[in-house]
Parts: sequence; C-alpha cells; structure tokens
Amino acid sequence: MKKVLISKAPEDLPVAAARILQDMASERIFAFYGEMGAGKTTFIKAFCRVLGSNDVVTSPTFTLVNEYSDENRNSLYHFDFYRIKRIEEVFDMGFEEYVDSGNYCFLEWPERISELLPESYVYIFIEMSEDEKRKITYFLHNKNDK
Repeated sequence: MKKVLISKAPEDLPVAAARILQDMASERIFAFYGEMGAGKTTFIKAFCRVLGSNDVVTSPTFTLVNEYSDENRNSLYHFDFYRIKRIEEVFDMGFEEYVDSGNYCFLEWPERISELLPESYVYIFIEMSEDEKRKITYFLHNKNDK
C-alpha cells in the first residue's frame, strides 16, 4: 500500500526518514526516485542521521558508492547511478554483494539499473512543489506483484 508524507522544510526530513524506517523495519534496500534537485541526497542524509551516523554524507556521483557507519558501526551504503554508462560498471563494483550484505543500501537513480534491483525493495518517490514542500510517496515494491 502506498503511503504519502509531506515535508514542509528540510528540517522535517529526519521525521519522515524515521517514519519510513519504522514502517519498513525489515527492509534494507531503499530506492530513491525523483527529478534532479528533488532532494534525494538530502533525504538519504536524514536516513543516515536517524540510523546514528555522524559521517559526512555526500552524493557518490563519481565514486558510485560511499560507505558510512551507523551508531553500531554497521556499514550504510549510498549509491548514485546517475553517471552509469554501462550496466557492467555496476557488476564490476560488486553491487550484488552490497545488496546481499544485509546492511542498509540507499540508491539514487535506481531506474538506471532497474534490471539489477532485488526482488523487493522500498520504493521512495520525491516530488518538489513550487513552495519547496516535498511530497514523499513510498511503498514496498515487489517485482512479483502485478
């Protein structure tokens, strides 16, 4: 079932991230969709903060993946597939091992690697309105559901 949250300001994002983490407590793969500038990286920063990371969270646009630590020193993986030219690049980086690690994985531009996404993951779509509010739609996506 789709759920919708409204964020009126960037300061609201940790509350939204905490809500999604609570609603999707058994999930570890989160795919963030939205236009350029919608706030995907900013929202992932909020997720990392809620999980207890004190690391500097930046978009891994050129490195493809950044690793952070949560409050228990578990790895958090942040991917950005915007600059992917060939799907082989994703295989070469060992993407499947990250996804299978059991650690949180936050994916920006997942539509560029849709064929490599796991069977189920949390689908998060961010829309920015003219008044700077963010509409965040999320649900558990399962490739087997029609």
